[in-house]
Amino acid sequence: MIEIDATARVSPLADIEDSVRGSRIVVGAHSAIDSFVKIKPAGGSGDLIVGEHSVINSGCVLYTGHGIRIGNHVAIAANTTLAPVNHAFADRSRRIDEQGFLPGKGGIVIEDDVWIGANCVLLDGAVLRRGCVIGAGSLVRGEVAAYTVQAGNPLVQRGERT
Repeated sequence: MIEIDATARVSPLADIEDSVRGSRIVVGAHSAIDSFVKIKPAGGSGDLIVGEHSVINSGCVLYTGHGIRIGNHVAIAANTTLAPVNHAFADRSRRIDEQGFLPGKGGIVIEDDVWIGANCVLLDGAVLRRGCVIGAGSLVRGEVAAYTVQAGNPLVQRGERT
């Protein structure tokens, strides 16, 4: 089931496949899905939930796998891949395409106010906490801490007014 808020913008050149397993694909208010984004329900029955005011830029690929939850005010730069799915491969007596998928590691969770640089890969089990920034070309497969201001640091936390 595909649910796109009336205020969201989805490029006519984006490719969003509907699930045959009942996964939901939800795009929240004022969010944008750019051209040449591919969303494919594959490797599990997890949902893809995109919060409000989030942007997924051109060339990104999102496999729903074991689920993807994207918060509010998230920016995902071009050519990033989100893959919360793991192929099984341990049985050498069977071809890889006959082995299916491994159990999930929690899917992918991206909290609010996160920026993901271009050409990143996020794997099953990735958790990006509020306000973090992922540099271009990064591979993420675990937890990235929230952006915080350390005592004595003169930088003002993003979103805070002085």
